[in-house]
Amino acid sequence: MSIKITTLSENTAGPGVLAEWGLSILVEGDGVRILLDTSQSVTVAHNAKLLNVDLSGIDKLVISHGHYDHTGGFKDVLAQTGALDVVAHPDMWTEKYAIYGDFQRYIGIPFAREELESLGASFQLTKDPVWITDNIVTTGEIPMTNDYEQIDAGMFIKVGDSFEPDQLLDDLALGIKTEAGLVIVLGCGHRGMINTIGHLQKVTGEQRVYGVLGGTHLVMANPERLTRTTADLRQIGVQKLGVSHCTGFNASCWLANEFPDEFFMNNSGTALTLP
Repeated sequence: MSIKITTLSENTAGPGVLAEWGLSILVEGDGVRILLDTSQSVTVAHNAKLLNVDLSGIDKLVISHGHYDHTGGFKDVLAQTGALDVVAHPDMWTEKYAIYGDFQRYIGIPFAREELESLGASFQLTKDPVWITDNIVTTGEIPMTNDYEQIDAGMFIKVGDSFEPDQLLDDLALGIKTEAGLVIVLGCGHRGMINTIGHLQKVTGEQRVYGVLGGTHLVMANPERLTRTTADLRQIGVQKLGVSHCTGFNASCWLANEFPDEFFMNNSGTALTLP
């Protein structure tokens, strides 16, 4: 089985399309069309039109986690799709904040659940993996199994009048089984790219990993984490590594240097068929 992956919105852009801080990736294959995330604003609908992508035919929307830069385009997508099944984790609706010293900002979903439901969204909220087809599955909750991938310490949820660290239990990704191995599509990778890969290997029973695309949340990674990530990716044997969004410039350069044949920038407008 081959799959087509089109990145509709990301921080950087190819010719003729828009970029913004956010992510939205369309996955087509195995008889379904799945949209992972809606980016931050109108770029998904705008770029889809420019790329001749018909959003009205989407079968599922998967929300990788409840941050504004992955959900802000929700209403624009629903305006194209009408009724739409949405797969996500229940914690997507927690009140999420970024707090760094004196800086504090709400970064959660910018819409009420009732508003989105009135526009056609039907939410399937679960902590478990969801098999969308026989070959395409969401991660469900991702265990933190290694000792070097950590949750960003600036992520919090508001509970009553106080703030608690956000463990980002709602962070999820897509795994697609192909003849060449797994293709993994990340939203942000808050719980760790390597943790996510290992979890999907267990969920699917497929140990080969052909490709990893999307946000890796390495934007603040130190050299030790980058070194260990590189070693694990090399041991796993990833053949395509297309980074986006929260990977950051320094980590992107690091990975490009370490994986010159496998690496590419997966930006707005990128469309490819794998394997």
